[in-house]
Amino acid sequence: MTSESSPLLHYRLFSASDGALGPPDSSPCGTEAVAMGTGPTQRKLSTFFGVVVPTVLSMFSIVLFMRIGFVVGHAGLLQSLLMLFVAYVIIWLTVLSVCAISTNGAVQGGGAYFMISRTLGPEFGGSIGLMFYLANVFACGVYVLGLVEAVLDVFGRDPSDVTDSLRSLPQGYGYSFLYASIILLLCMAICLVGASIYSQALFFIFLLVFVVLLTILISFLAVRPLTVSIRHGGNVSMTGVYTGINSSTLHNNLQADYSLDYTTGNLMNFATVFAVMFNGCTGIMAGCNLSGELKQPSRSIPIGTIIAVIITFFVYLILFIFTALTCDRTLLREDYGFFRAINIWPPFVLIGVYATSLSASMSTLIGASRILHALAKDDLFGVLLAPAKLVSKGGNPWGAVMYTWALVQLVLLVGKLNTIAGIVTVFYLIAYAAIDLACLALEWASAPNFRPTFRLFSWHTCLLGIVSCLVMMFLINPAYASGSIVLLLLLLGSIHFRSSSSSWGYISQALIFHQVRKYLLLLDVRKDHVKFWRPQILLLVSNPRTSCQLINFVNDLKKGGLFILGHVETGDLDSLPSDPVQTHYSFWLSLVDKLNVKAFVDLTLCPNVRQGTQHLLRITGLGGMKPNTVVLGFYDDACPDDYFLQDQLFTPGLSPKDDPFGVDATSLQAHFPPVRDAETSRLLSAKDYVSMICDALKMHKNIVLARNFPLLFRPDASSSSPATYIDVWPLDLLRPQASAYVDVCSLFLLQMACILNMAYSWRRYQLRVFLCVESRGGSDGASGWLAAEAKFRELLSKLRIRALIRVVAWDRVAAFRVQNSGEQGLNREPISSEYLNAANSAVTDEGGTETAVRFLYLPRPPADSSLHERYLEELDTLTSGLGPTLLIHGLTPVTCTEL
Repeated sequence: MTSESSPLLHYRLFSASDGALGPPDSSPCGTEAVAMGTGPTQRKLSTFFGVVVPTVLSMFSIVLFMRIGFVVGHAGLLQSLLMLFVAYVIIWLTVLSVCAISTNGAVQGGGAYFMISRTLGPEFGGSIGLMFYLANVFACGVYVLGLVEAVLDVFGRDPSDVTDSLRSLPQGYGYSFLYASIILLLCMAICLVGASIYSQALFFIFLLVFVVLLTILISFLAVRPLTVSIRHGGNVSMTGVYTGINSSTLHNNLQADYSLDYTTGNLMNFATVFAVMFNGCTGIMAGCNLSGELKQPSRSIPIGTIIAVIITFFVYLILFIFTALTCDRTLLREDYGFFRAINIWPPFVLIGVYATSLSASMSTLIGASRILHALAKDDLFGVLLAPAKLVSKGGNPWGAVMYTWALVQLVLLVGKLNTIAGIVTVFYLIAYAAIDLACLALEWASAPNFRPTFRLFSWHTCLLGIVSCLVMMFLINPAYASGSIVLLLLLLGSIHFRSSSSSWGYISQALIFHQVRKYLLLLDVRKDHVKFWRPQILLLVSNPRTSCQLINFVNDLKKGGLFILGHVETGDLDSLPSDPVQTHYSFWLSLVDKLNVKAFVDLTLCPNVRQGTQHLLRITGLGGMKPNTVVLGFYDDACPDDYFLQDQLFTPGLSPKDDPFGVDATSLQAHFPPVRDAETSRLLSAKDYVSMICDALKMHKNIVLARNFPLLFRPDASSSSPATYIDVWPLDLLRPQASAYVDVCSLFLLQMACILNMAYSWRRYQLRVFLCVESRGGSDGASGWLAAEAKFRELLSKLRIRALIRVVAWDRVAAFRVQNSGEQGLNREPISSEYLNAANSAVTDEGGTETAVRFLYLPRPPADSSLHERYLEELDTLTSGLGPTLLIHGLTPVTCTEL
């Protein structure tokens, strides 16, 4: 089996050069490592260092030290707690889905992208993976800009206080971009060294941050009330008050009071504040993104992520409460770095701000690079991501790191943290919704192999997670949410039209199977009604090389019904080492794809064709989806043309696209045998052919014989065809005196012609019905014709069939029938060749060159098998030279005049 690291778009089951069915590279490792020059990825990280530490630091980020006051100051404590709980409900629902997916099998590099793509398939996985990558890129920009903001808040040059040597860094848009670029360069350097050094640096920052958090909590209890001067633009513009733990302060901070954000000048509301706060919760995938470096990813990801979420939730909860108890609104809304002013030793907070911002920047940078590397390895976007495949000898994807660094540099041009926070939040939310969707799909599909060891989830939690993510997306920013969905759809289409196929498996197939099985059980044949009848066709194909036109025609004739291509392989399974039919399915399915018809394929192996046909007639289909109509090609001595030589779809080198499952035009040409010539012996005798018709009628199947369909001009294939009519002859032309215009078979004939006329490509054709009327030598011959026409027009009106009616004088043809004095009723006396030729001439002359296809009444074969060959000869003479013709015998009522 092809490894999961194999190039996605180069996966092939079969090619002519292989000479056998199978993957192009059956080695355990595939070809990707050779093509990319990669070394083995070293898995060194434990649960604590690989998941808990990076996840906690990513979730803290800049929000912990620089936006707690922003949230509580604008939203008040009650709405802040509501935001916190809503955010963590969304996060917790997603974490449950992550835990379930990650414990259902081996997780490789790529984190969330790997989980989504291996569950939902390449189209959805690739599009969501790229958006999740972009979310990490934008998040990295947010954290770097937050760090720059924190640095300039302390060390930025103050024009009003030139004596303060500490505030010496020049400020402005260009300088801010320069500082951000330097910080980003430092992060890139650490990430280029590798995940091991990164995890060690993160652990040191982790300890540092918790020491700072401890000092903040001590400060809330130990620092006495004080007044804080707040500077905006270098001037002391206002003062804020730290009251210590005070009930009045808490009361004043309970309700929301949204005002202008002093960094952007925009008026805040619930959605914009939540967007900023939610950034403090979006780091839950930091551990997943390092799945390729974890020793035991299936164990470490769920345990580490849950621990990290619990830790961060209680830290935020405590800080929100203590902030509302101790600081007034002015301090919170006008000084986002107020923790420094009230700390027992202000530099502690600076250390915490710089450490968390730096760690979050590194975490998103390295996480994004791993996602990009996984996307590049799967070759979903072609040469666009080719540089991201490059790795070092130790397995570090330095190409992806450089690629990501360049994109973050572009993000830094925005320059404002709160401006891009909304974009980051929306992208994360759509990625989280995709993870919940992946888990929901696995649960709903009821696949036996979905057996995660983590069971604390259900489809209810997955569905709630999806809904909550989508709702919050549009609450935060409808424009960003709509734009992200449009981007998602564009990416889906882009990957889909690249004709990607994968060996990962498609959850859509499992879901379709699950639903189809349920609906098939509900499809009860005992509840069938003639009002809702539709043709369900089994087309028996001997050689597709000569049957492609007929396959296309029957595809138009099915009217949304079942269409099955049946084929009988002759042979004895006892004398064969294996069943040859199993290896032939892929070629027939590729034929269906190339012809672009909506058909199933059913093959069987039997000693002779008639016995195989009986098998197909009995067992083809399932439940209420079983064929009711059988279509056979006509049995004659004509040497058919090879359609494969006429259509470029089957010409090697000219086919517009290869089959995504590996059957190319060359292998398709090689598989199907050449067409029969005049010297080739037949596998089926004329007697057995007619016996097959009898077998179908005995099994209560409607029978259709198709002749001369290689001559058919498809409506969309040639606009120069003079044909404009579909002709119907609803009378048994062999024995017109023994049939009627309104019997079951004649009505079935009309119904099939009407269905063809309803097909989109056949709508421009006019339905034309021919009535064969004999004057019988009376003086009222004209009135008889008019009466027959009026009666039939009334019938068509009741059946809601729009058609022209042509009355044909049948006296000239009937004169030849009279000569057969021994023929009466249903006796199978020989029909003279003169009568058959006269009937053939009448049908030909009446239709002319304007007829595209003819529908003729097929009489039931004689019960005496000794007459089968003569019966076939009569049909051959009657339909000789008529062009595309269908001979139809219907057994089931198919028309209804009731509502």
